Amino acid sequence: MGVVMVMIRERRIPPQGLGSMLRQARERAGLSQSALAAAAGVRRPYVSKLEDSARCPSLLVANALCAALALDGDEAALLLGCAVDDAGRSHPWRVG
Repeated sequence: MGVVMVMIRERRIPPQGLGSMLRQARERAGLSQSALAAAAGVRRPYVSKLEDSARCPSLLVANALCAALALDGDEAALLLGCAVDDAGRSHPWRVG
């Protein structure tokens, strides 16, 4: 029998203020959660989890959110600084 290796990564805790910053940026952009989700290529409940500071986005989603929300330098740095490069659509098994 072969050996099956399972990669388990620790869930990262979003930095304080990330959720409220995303909510404010979305409202400033005049977008609903559904509209932002469509622009970023995710589902509305995921946007809700980000705004509730329950999740850190993948790097690909973070970049899509930066573009959709036209985040300024500090906002983009906060979002990209917590982005996970080994999860979701950014997971190495899904890239390439």
